[in-house]
Amino acid sequence: MCKLKKIEEKFFRILMFCSTVIIATTLFLIIFSILYKGLPSLTWEMVSQVPKGGFYFGKEGGILNAIIGSVYLSLGSTFLALLVGLPLALFMNVHLIRHKKLVNAIRFVLDLLWGVPSIVYGAFGFTIMIYFGIRASLLAGIITVTLFIIPIIVRGMDEVLKSVPRGLLESSLSLGSTRSETAYRVFLKQTFPGLITAVLLSFGRAIGDAASILFTTGYTDYIPTSLNQPTATLPLSIFFQLSSPIPEVQQRAYASAAVLVFIILIISILSRVFSRKYKKNKINF
Repeated sequence: MCKLKKIEEKFFRILMFCSTVIIATTLFLIIFSILYKGLPSLTWEMVSQVPKGGFYFGKEGGILNAIIGSVYLSLGSTFLALLVGLPLALFMNVHLIRHKKLVNAIRFVLDLLWGVPSIVYGAFGFTIMIYFGIRASLLAGIITVTLFIIPIIVRGMDEVLKSVPRGLLESSLSLGSTRSETAYRVFLKQTFPGLITAVLLSFGRAIGDAASILFTTGYTDYIPTSLNQPTATLPLSIFFQLSSPIPEVQQRAYASAAVLVFIILIISILSRVFSRKYKKNKINF
């Protein structure tokens, strides 16, 4: 029996090691292929200029409009999602802490919404646009992406807030603090780096998604100056460039993908930094 357990343990250890190697190798190959094909075409002119006439036919110009458009869209949607998600996450973990069935039901619904494909959010956003007479614009894209990342940001914050010791809540209430004061002055301060991690992860998801904004943001070669104007994004810019039959334009698509990868990597690194800081600052009871 003991020998059988050792064989079983060794088998699963090898299985976990192989799974880790496969995932790490796949990630390395994806990043390597993008950088290998994209870096030779990545120039300062490309990231500092908007597309000029014939850009998608191999002529001059860049993707500055897509970079700024993606930043506008991601910042706006993340800000709106934070306004909705933070109070909900705090409400679940402070005010509803005694109602476990209700909280679990809310978490289940959020998990279901998290699993819905982003193209469904895009179709839903398009339906809202038709109903209210909103044309494809930065505003429509922000609303759609906000709906898409709300479950992500709420569940991310929820997991951070769940780790706060119950004794911290009871100590705060015993000193005369209200639940709202406990939520925003105690829980928020205790978990702030972890909450920032959840925000950064949601921002990264927002800036890298293409399906949810396919029908809602439109596309333009110019930098938007108002919420009612269409805007370009990096995922759609990559899609349009890869659709071109011209090899030079396709190489530019890989360069655009490299820019997007750099942004995602920076966000991932920052999220890890804040996550480690959260673990250091955590109070244990």
